[in-house]
Amino acid sequence: MTNEQHEQAQDIQNEQTAAQHEQAQTDAEQVNDVSVEDLQAQIVKLEESLKYEKAVAANAKYEAEKSKERLEREADTAKKFALEKFSKDLLDSVDNLERAIQAAGDEESPVLEGVKLTLKSLLSTLEKFEIVAVDTDNGFNADWHQAVGIDPTAQAGQIGNVLQKGYTLSGRLLRPAMVMVGQ
Repeated sequence: MTNEQHEQAQDIQNEQTAAQHEQAQTDAEQVNDVSVEDLQAQIVKLEESLKYEKAVAANAKYEAEKSKERLEREADTAKKFALEKFSKDLLDSVDNLERAIQAAGDEESPVLEGVKLTLKSLLSTLEKFEIVAVDTDNGFNADWHQAVGIDPTAQAGQIGNVLQKGYTLSGRLLRPAMVMVGQ
């Protein structure tokens, strides 16, 4: 009986070992299945996160480039129109020189010649910095001209008399031309 008990005990032990081995394999398979699924889900999450971060980085780069371009445009505009106040003050000198020439009339003198040369030099300097007179030959334009009265001798919509020249700085109105317009 001891042999039989011993064999039975060994059979039971073998069965338990086999059962444990089967259970371990089943557990391992379940762990492997869950791990692979978990890893795949984690990979998908990481890929989505990477796409999002790439989009954020691309957007930040785009915004930085746009800001840089905007700042460059603003700097160019500031440089271009930095002379605006100074130019307006110079226009008073131009007006005074033109009035002096008109006041002299037809009388030619060395002083008048000097005033004309000074005016010519000042106007050429202004043109170098893109300060030019507003056109008054092609009719009245409310964007460039300021009508201050009616000229009965001028045709309707035409400029009859220019009281004060207008000027632009790089295509931007510095001072409108003060004109009298026909009815």
